[in-house]
Amino acid sequence: MRIESFVLGPLQTNCYLLTNKDEESGKERGIIIDPGMNPKKLLERIANVHIEAILLTHAHFDHMGGVAEVREAAGCPVYIHDLEADWLTDPKKNGSARWPDATPPLTTEPAEYALDEGMTLKLIGETFKVMHTPGHSPGSVSFLNGKDLFSGDVLFRSSVGRTDLPGGRERDLFDSIRVKLYALPDDVTVYSGHGPKTSIGFEKVNNPYVRP
Repeated sequence: MRIESFVLGPLQTNCYLLTNKDEESGKERGIIIDPGMNPKKLLERIANVHIEAILLTHAHFDHMGGVAEVREAAGCPVYIHDLEADWLTDPKKNGSARWPDATPPLTTEPAEYALDEGMTLKLIGETFKVMHTPGHSPGSVSFLNGKDLFSGDVLFRSSVGRTDLPGGRERDLFDSIRVKLYALPDDVTVYSGHGPKTSIGFEKVNNPYVRP
């Protein structure tokens, strides 16, 4: 599986394109994680890719700002945790109404599918485990594929997600990291919602906010 990253929008959000070659046709098929605002570069890249799904780690505006454009271009379904399902249609809940300097109010159509803890997604010939990792927001999820973890805004390199936004809770965030993410093997690579990638082993030793 090929992993490509796109830094999108004014908050420099990491969007990930995951692709595999279809064995029969030889064409690329892919999924997109967190299409942020101003997704022009992403749209150009996926022009000849069959996109099977958009997966959202959470519904803050900087992570869902490009959903409408990408969904229209690719004709694919959207997946999000039920706790944030209505955030996609509500600028107050997704935060875009509170940040006028960064974006106009943003909405998109409701997601087609709901995510939940322990769910397994079969997409592009791969298996993705859904981990409910609240704290940054109530419906935050992380996606695990083998030794690759897409953590959204839960865990960053030497940092953690903020918890001062509506629905955030510090205790839940620390529990999500310590109980669920730090239980993964040390060599799992963490692809975060902002900034560089890291690993579970590095964070267990070096993260100043959450120790094992």
